[in-house]
Amino acid sequence: MSVSHGSQEKKGFFTKFLDLVERAGNKLPHPFMLFVYLALGVIGLSGIIGLFNVSFEHPGSGETVEIQSMLSAEGVEYIISSMLGNFTGFAPLGLVLVMMFGIGLAQKVGLIETFMKKTILNAPKKLVTYAIIATGIMGNLASDAAFVIVPPLAAMVFYALGRHPLAGMAAGFAGVGAGFTANVIITGTDALLSGISTEVATSINSEALVTPVDNWFFMIFSVLMLMFVGAWVTEKIIEPRLGKYDPSLGDGEVTKQQLEEITPEKNNGLRNAGLGGLVYLILVSFLIVPENAILRGEGGEIVPSPFLTNIVPIILFFFIVVSVAYGLTVKAIKSTRDVPEYMADAMKDMSGYIVLIFAASQFIAYFEWTNLGAFIAVSGAETLTNLNFTGLPVIVGFILLTAVLNMFIFSGSAQWALMAPIFIPMFMILDYNPAFVQLAYRIADSSTNIITPLNPYVPMVLAFMKRYDKGAGFGTLFAIMLPYALIFLVIWIVIFIIWTLIGLPIGPGVGLNI
Repeated sequence: MSVSHGSQEKKGFFTKFLDLVERAGNKLPHPFMLFVYLALGVIGLSGIIGLFNVSFEHPGSGETVEIQSMLSAEGVEYIISSMLGNFTGFAPLGLVLVMMFGIGLAQKVGLIETFMKKTILNAPKKLVTYAIIATGIMGNLASDAAFVIVPPLAAMVFYALGRHPLAGMAAGFAGVGAGFTANVIITGTDALLSGISTEVATSINSEALVTPVDNWFFMIFSVLMLMFVGAWVTEKIIEPRLGKYDPSLGDGEVTKQQLEEITPEKNNGLRNAGLGGLVYLILVSFLIVPENAILRGEGGEIVPSPFLTNIVPIILFFFIVVSVAYGLTVKAIKSTRDVPEYMADAMKDMSGYIVLIFAASQFIAYFEWTNLGAFIAVSGAETLTNLNFTGLPVIVGFILLTAVLNMFIFSGSAQWALMAPIFIPMFMILDYNPAFVQLAYRIADSSTNIITPLNPYVPMVLAFMKRYDKGAGFGTLFAIMLPYALIFLVIWIVIFIIWTLIGLPIGPGVGLNI
């Protein structure tokens, strides 16, 4: 069956729903302006509530706290005097920028792209689907670049093997999009989300800390789960539905394309990068493994320890080592000045994030200073307790709510910056670990990335699809990707529940409760 007919069929309920979501989402302002409007809303709301002298008992200190008005003289002074501090002191900012020095360098010298291509092209035929999905998931190291590299490469590989190219593209898009939050190593996403979580959690407990490794164990397992489930969906649902591919449906140029082999020079680069990374890890192990190693904590503990709290600089140096080894081999790095220039080039890609964080940091700071966040958290927690709606059901409800909201706000960091100030304090009052709440958010946000009309890479993937099937439309794309999104979400929730009931840690020393 050719999917090219799908775009000409009468629109079904789900297609109409997606059209509605797309129209509604397109009416939302830019995320930067959204945070500006929210900050203005906090200012106005605090001024109104402040007139009534509303107070409550702070769950952390036990003190009676009042809602502070930002329309007061003290509030106006805070707005002006705190602006720079809110931005420069925002925890995720430094973490993410430092991570991107290393990851950006690896991307600019071509290491990540070569590694992804090598993994897919060298996989045995029976394991190609698994390799594509795993590469897509791991490709989040390259941030959005993976969206551009993996889906079209996967389509070409499937076509070369006599399989339907749209199935390959779907597998690649599922790995990159729905698996965006998972990885076996710590990435910029971990640093970004944990930084926001820490910033918010300290409003309830000044000593609260969410580190980039706090979701690590669960995310490592998630990579395996997504790889096997994604391959099953591709081979048992998507490919049978698509049927045998008819090359006449596609663009003659794309169906005649040949897969590019990795050059010997790039192969040598990958080998040297691997050797450099291995030497670096051995050196780091000497700082961790011995009982009296300097990166161990008090009493020789790993959890907590300087190793975990300083994981970002350690990862930064790892990426610098492997990137320089690769860059020197392939002659992408010819002098010492090339390294900082590549890093600076990578920072240009982060300019939009930096601008967004300026507005988000003000909103979160105002939310905390006025005590509105703590007030909403206390009120919400009391309501849930009175309704006896606590435990895992309320967390599952939070996951489903996040999945729905993700249809309207694609940016994971922007959505978490919106939701964290409300839900982290509320769940902390109910004795949930903020890292656990963050994990629940990541499951929902990641699963529905591939069916969100606001995903800026959906039109790009559709353009790639049209090269193989000129009749493909948005309905075609969403019909292909919907099984991945729904099955990933359901299985992820089930694993999340089982993981919690067994009492397994989601990261080093991190469990359900504070």
